[in-house]
Amino acid sequence: MTMKKLFHRNYHRIDEQERLEIIEKSSKQVSRGVFYSTVIIITSFLPVFMLTGQEGKLFHPLAYTKTFILLVDALLVITLAPVIISFFMKGKFTDETKNPVNRVLEKIYEPVIRTCLKWRKTTLGINILALAVSVPLMMNLGSEFMPPLDEQSILFMPVTLPDVSNEEVKRILQVQDNIIKSVPEVDKVLGKAGRASTATDNAPISMIETIIMLKPKMEWRKGITKKDIVNELDAKLQIPGVVNGWTQPIINRINMLATGIRTDVGVKVYGQNLDSIYALSEKVRTALEGIPGVKDLYVDPITGGKYLTIDVKREALGRFGLTVNDVNLIVESAIGGSPIGQTIEGRQRFSINVRVAQDYRNSIERLKRIPVQTPSLGTIPLATVADIRLEEGPPMIVSENAMLRGAVLFNVRDRDLGGTVQEAIEAVGKQMGVLPSGYYLEWSGQYENLIRGKQTLMVILPVVVFIIFISLYLAFNSIREAFLSLITVPFALIGGAYMVYFYGVNFSVAVAVGFIALFGIAVETGVVMVIYLNDAMQQLVKLRGNSSDTITREELKEFVIAGAAKRLRPKIMTVSVALFGLIPVLWATGVGSDVMKPIVLPMIGGVLTSSTHILLVTPLIFLMTKEYELRKFKKLEVYETKH
Repeated sequence: MTMKKLFHRNYHRIDEQERLEIIEKSSKQVSRGVFYSTVIIITSFLPVFMLTGQEGKLFHPLAYTKTFILLVDALLVITLAPVIISFFMKGKFTDETKNPVNRVLEKIYEPVIRTCLKWRKTTLGINILALAVSVPLMMNLGSEFMPPLDEQSILFMPVTLPDVSNEEVKRILQVQDNIIKSVPEVDKVLGKAGRASTATDNAPISMIETIIMLKPKMEWRKGITKKDIVNELDAKLQIPGVVNGWTQPIINRINMLATGIRTDVGVKVYGQNLDSIYALSEKVRTALEGIPGVKDLYVDPITGGKYLTIDVKREALGRFGLTVNDVNLIVESAIGGSPIGQTIEGRQRFSINVRVAQDYRNSIERLKRIPVQTPSLGTIPLATVADIRLEEGPPMIVSENAMLRGAVLFNVRDRDLGGTVQEAIEAVGKQMGVLPSGYYLEWSGQYENLIRGKQTLMVILPVVVFIIFISLYLAFNSIREAFLSLITVPFALIGGAYMVYFYGVNFSVAVAVGFIALFGIAVETGVVMVIYLNDAMQQLVKLRGNSSDTITREELKEFVIAGAAKRLRPKIMTVSVALFGLIPVLWATGVGSDVMKPIVLPMIGGVLTSSTHILLVTPLIFLMTKEYELRKFKKLEVYETKH
């Protein structure tokens, strides 16, 4: 009987109609907050939608997925959630204060918030100091376009002399492949010289491409990294006349297709004359030598190619009864080859050509002795009716924007790309001075993408902040309350800046996307806190009236503390869910983790500092504004929080 009395103590039974009305009222209360929080988070992702090029293709799926999830989530909260609540929220409910987790949280939180409200200047000073320290940390971050994605393979792209012969480049290729295969971490090696059987590959014979497939990391030597493997290979492959280049297969193709540059950074030299372009390119290369971070530096060869020139002696042709066409046929047959038939292998057909053996074609003296049959004077050597000599010329002519172009190419290692290129631009500017008329330089490659991404973000971010502020104003109908929620954004940057800096991550588009996602989370949590603080003010006004004569500073402080502590458990739960979903990425090691870590680092740090700011500083600023209202207007400005 005693247990039954204890069970029914403080229990108030309500009828079904009243229960549904309470559920409806509660659902309406959160609907407006949910709607504007969704608008704010979607708005914060507008910069991601505005990204173009590689960064747009990479992050648009993330932005679209998050946006559609939020839209559906908002719809379900307003429509489906109340129905589900009406089915399951029945029976007896204990008071929220009896929850052990909530009691522990409030026991910890209340003394802390009281201390912060007591030591106001100290609390604000610590926050402002932390914000001020984060500014130089952000300014000192290196910059890059995108964090390098580990493709678990290496592309070795050495360049040799433009007049290299087929036999020599084959020999170099074989020597390099044998050296590469000697490294224990290398699984497979496949190299090629020159262009492939496709019109899109315009590589000259002097360009070698070797794809290096690595073994699984568990089979590597202890403590060795991919960077160590590249350094070891680079040291072993120092061959005279060969300039090494190291990259990865996928990013190399993307760079070549997007910018025409096959390294991280390239200085394009435009002009009207190839010799002048080459001379300017050599000056650029000299200026770049010795700059920290500049690796694999070389000038794209546009001179130095060898051409076999055969000039027909027309006066000699007449003496021997020959024509120009006769000599051309001899040259074509001997050097280029003449088709004599076809071979059929299944569904494939191959032409059979006959020409002089390669040993004879590689020697000018032997070419001069190629026999030419005359109509009446027998056989004469080719040199009798033609001048045969080697001449220098461009191995490959590259034009862009209707102008001839050369390039100085280099990769960036052991330093951030942005800082390296900025120092390189200053060095080239001092070295080059004023360029001749009709010639100019253009920085391309990954740096070109970096500048494009920065410009997009700089234009759209102020617009996004303005739209978020307007959304907050519509939610609260108050500029002051909107500003109180928006002020959490810079304090969210504190933790993000610290995390990014101490993890040694360069600022990139991926880090910017992480900060963008953080903006929405921080503002959303701030909106919830301001709503509960305003609700506490409504209760105070209802209890004591809205006048400075009836409301004391101590009562105002107590109600602010009560409003901040109200629903503390769901606030902490929201932060914890975000952290629990993000922290495992820090320990991820698979393909793609290199890109994901820079995204989640600012979010993890920012969620921690923004939640701390919202729980401790937002109530303090709110209390100070309400005290100001009592002093100046003799009453509180209470904003409707029933939605």
